[in-house]
Amino acid sequence: MRDEFYRIKRLPPYVFAEVNAVKAAHRASGRDIIDLGMGNPDTPPAPHIIEKLKETANDPKAHRYSMSRGITGLRKAQCGYYQRRFGVELDPETEMITSIGSKEGLANLANAITSPGDVIMVPDPSYPIHPYGSIIAGASVWTLPKQMDRPDHGAALLQELKQSIPHCNPKPLALILNYPCNPTAETVDLAFYEEAVSICKHYGLYILSDLAYCELYYNDVPPPSILQVKGAKDIAVEFTSMSKTYSMAGWRIGFCAGNPQLVQALRKIKSYLDYGAFTPIQVAAVSAINGPQDCVAELRQMYKERRDILVDGLNAAGWKMPRPDASMFIWAPLPEAYKEIGSMAFAKLLLDKAEVAVAPGIGFGRYGDAYVRIALVENKHRLRQAIRNIKQFLSEDPQKILAEAA
Repeated sequence: MRDEFYRIKRLPPYVFAEVNAVKAAHRASGRDIIDLGMGNPDTPPAPHIIEKLKETANDPKAHRYSMSRGITGLRKAQCGYYQRRFGVELDPETEMITSIGSKEGLANLANAITSPGDVIMVPDPSYPIHPYGSIIAGASVWTLPKQMDRPDHGAALLQELKQSIPHCNPKPLALILNYPCNPTAETVDLAFYEEAVSICKHYGLYILSDLAYCELYYNDVPPPSILQVKGAKDIAVEFTSMSKTYSMAGWRIGFCAGNPQLVQALRKIKSYLDYGAFTPIQVAAVSAINGPQDCVAELRQMYKERRDILVDGLNAAGWKMPRPDASMFIWAPLPEAYKEIGSMAFAKLLLDKAEVAVAPGIGFGRYGDAYVRIALVENKHRLRQAIRNIKQFLSEDPQKILAEAA
C-alpha cells in the first residue's frame, strides 16, 4: 500500500494549523485568546434571511436533492444583482452557476479546466485556494510577486505579468485575480481590469477573478467587477459569495459568472460531484439578494468602525499599519523590532504575550512573510482589549522577549 499520495504530497504543511494548535493549547490552559486570525464573521445574517430558511425548511419537499448548478431563482437573483450593481447583463442559464461557497467553485473550476503540467499564474501573497486549488488539480503555479511597498501596486503587478508570460513554458492557461484582496486588502479600479483583460486576450489566457469582498468597502467608490470591461466575458469568469456580504459564511453559497465555456465546464464537473447546497439555504439566499439591503450597509458600517478602532489604537500603541479601503482585514507589516523573526514566530509571540491570534503572512505565500493578517471579527470591546494587550507587549524589551523565546 502507498505511504504517500500524489496530490497530498504536493501540498505543504498547512501553516495555519500550527498557529491553531498553539491557540488551542492556550485556551485549554484557561487563557482568554482574542481570535483575529480567521476571517470568520461573528454576527448572524439578517432576521428575514433566517426566517426564510426556517419557512422553507418546513416544506416536506424541500429536503430532497437540489440542483448542482443552483436553483433557477437563485441564479436569476444573482444576475439581477450584477445588473443593479455593475450594469452587467448575464444569462442565468449559460453565464451563471451557484457553488458551495466561492472556495469550492474555484477549486472545482481548476479541476475542470487544467491538465497535468498546465500553468496558472497567481499573485503572491494570495488566498491559499488560489494557488493550491490549481496544484491539487495537477497544474503548476507561476508566482507573480506583489510589491506591497509601491503605491502603484496594481500597475506593478500587470508589468510583472507582461514580463513573465513570454518566459513561461508551457504558455499559461489562466491568471487568478482577487480584489478587494484577501489577505492584503488591496483594491483596484476599472482601468486595472481593462489592462488585465487586454494583456490576457493578447496572450490567450483566461482570467479567474475572485470578488468575494466587493461589498465591504469604506469610501465612496465601490469596487468594480472585471465583467464591466467590454469583451471581458470572452475570457473571464468571476466568483462572488454570500459569506461576507450577508454574514452567511457557514451557509456556503457562492457564484461563478461570466464566460459561458468556463461556466459550463464548472457545471459539468459539479454534476458529477454534488447536488448543490440544501434547497432552503438557496431559497433564503434569494431572499437575501432580492430583499432589503439595509443589512449589507449595516455590516459595512460595522466593519469600518472596527477597522478604525484597531488601526487608530495600534498606531497609537506604536505598531504602524495602513488603513485599508476594503475587505475585513488589515495587512499589517511586522513591528520594526520583530521584522527579522518572520510572521510565524511573531504570530506565536503575539499569542503567548498578548493573547491575540492573527494569521501569519507566510501562510499566504513567501512574499507575505513580513506581514500578519488581522481579521475584524471581534466586537469593539474585544478589539479594545486586544489593543491594550498588544500595547503592553510592545512596551516590553524586545531583546528580552526574543531571548526568552529562543
